[in-house]
Amino acid sequence: MGQGMKVIDLSHAINERMPVFPGSEKPQLTTVATYEKDGYHETLIRMYSHVGTHIDPPAHVYEKGLTLDALPLTQFIGQALVIDCRHRKSEKPITMKEVNEAREDAETADFLLFNTGWDKFWGSEEYFGDYPCIDDDVLDFILLGNYKGIGFDVMGIDPISDLSLHRHKKLFKNKYIINIENLANLDQCGSGLFNFSCFPLKLENADGAPTRAVAWWE
Repeated sequence: MGQGMKVIDLSHAINERMPVFPGSEKPQLTTVATYEKDGYHETLIRMYSHVGTHIDPPAHVYEKGLTLDALPLTQFIGQALVIDCRHRKSEKPITMKEVNEAREDAETADFLLFNTGWDKFWGSEEYFGDYPCIDDDVLDFILLGNYKGIGFDVMGIDPISDLSLHRHKKLFKNKYIINIENLANLDQCGSGLFNFSCFPLKLENADGAPTRAVAWWE
């Protein structure tokens, strides 16, 4: 690894105070061994598969959809582009106007990551508010492309209130693609393409899993 390499962590830390999807339990990190008593330290971790910065595969919403562990490792690494949507008011959807501002790079990227700036609300009630979501035109553009994945710095690709999961279902219906939620620090990635990886925990038959998403430049 050369000295000229710059690396940015795009994941939130997992802890017992973090925001979780309404109806889920917060993670529990229980000390089961201590230095004083046992001579070492160990923690029992209890958490949902869609906690924090995590990945949805098709199996999240489709019974016969691919699970995360069935996807090749190449699905989780490639060139990414951040689409700047920070000027979007929450009641206004993200449209092709935002994508078209970086259209050339958007067409060659493996991952499109949508920066709404919402990660600044992480840890507050505002995080559960009406964050901007992509509209059907953007979703159609993604489905027509050859993307490995898309990502967001909000709680989901659908609004929290949309129990039908319209965008999840449309995205995964006929496509091998992943959806990354609760990303952080997308504002530090600049414009243009960069190296990106988001390897999830290797859980068997995973309908989702926490991931360490990372951006880097040589």
